[in-house]
Amino acid sequence: MSRTSKVVLGLSVLLTAATVAGVHVKQQWDRQRLRDGVIRDIERQIRKKENIRLLGEQIILTEQLEAEREKTLLAKGSQKS
Repeated sequence: MSRTSKVVLGLSVLLTAATVAGVHVKQQWDRQRLRDGVIRDIERQIRKKENIRLLGEQIILTEQLEAEREKTLLAKGSQKS
């Protein structure tokens, strides 16, 4: 084989190996990104459930507070009369 053909063959092998390695790395990166997306979705769902639970508690506490205020106002109103 001539020197030129050896260089061309070497470059072709090197470029092919680099392409295969690059595709492999990109596939691994894509898979990891998909896994991370699923994990983020699960965490988001958990936070949403927690926020809904806290909102329910706040609604109950607000209703209790408003009822207490109304009782206090009624009690003060009947004391003045």
